[in-house]
Amino acid sequence: MRAAGRAVPQWAGRRITDVTKRMDASAMKVAILAGGRGKRLLQQTRRRPKPLIEIGGHPILWHVMKHYDFYGHRDFVIALGYRGDRIKRQMADLCALAGDLTVHAGAGRISRRDSGGPDWTVDLIETGLDTATGGRIKRLRPALGDQTFMLTYSDVLSDVNLDDLAAYHRSHGKLVTLTAVQPPCRFGRLKLDGERVSSFVEKPRHSQDWVSGGFFVLEPGALDYIQGDATSWEGESLERLARDGELMAFRHKGFWQCMDTPYDREVLEELWQRGKAPWKVWE
Repeated sequence: MRAAGRAVPQWAGRRITDVTKRMDASAMKVAILAGGRGKRLLQQTRRRPKPLIEIGGHPILWHVMKHYDFYGHRDFVIALGYRGDRIKRQMADLCALAGDLTVHAGAGRISRRDSGGPDWTVDLIETGLDTATGGRIKRLRPALGDQTFMLTYSDVLSDVNLDDLAAYHRSHGKLVTLTAVQPPCRFGRLKLDGERVSSFVEKPRHSQDWVSGGFFVLEPGALDYIQGDATSWEGESLERLARDGELMAFRHKGFWQCMDTPYDREVLEELWQRGKAPWKVWE
């Protein structure tokens, strides 16, 4: 666990300490995609879904939700699929077992002594075992209502400033904002002069390419770009939005890390254990 008050590295992005600013921000519903099989982490996902793989003793899904909670977004709609029952049980346990309890053995009941858990409202929606990402989002429509909402994945951690992201989205008037990131490089970079290696940089901190890092803000009309269960959000839907000029990018140069492989998980776990987890903007 990170020591209280310990500063994150400079490259980790800006921390928000203005509580008034956070409380005044317009809260949005947050849709979270948590239905995939996590095939690259097969050894760990045979019995549990990827969102429940732990970092620092907490499921990565909890870390994602704590990030949104910090910025005042506490109304979650989670798209379930593979082993969704395990995520339901996790959320039920969070409600039932958090904080102090009193066991009335003779009466056969348990009562809570304090509020204990986070002040979250969580809709857990079954969206099908093999539904594509776009289809999962569209199935959430009844729970999301007719308001601007946020969308993210359950396997990506970042210190992206969600207040700034929301403000940028409101400023341009388009249907969708995605967060553009430059992901960490996995390999050393070569500069070639013909066949001769003129320079070598071992694992540069960031690639030079911008990619979609998730952390979206959507207007309800964006869901009309999803045809059905087989539609990929990252492919067909975003491509159509881009062609129609309805997709904008919020550039984030701070910390961003997905958890696609066992190595990715080790990176995140090491940061947490060293007390240098940049995504831990909460105290």
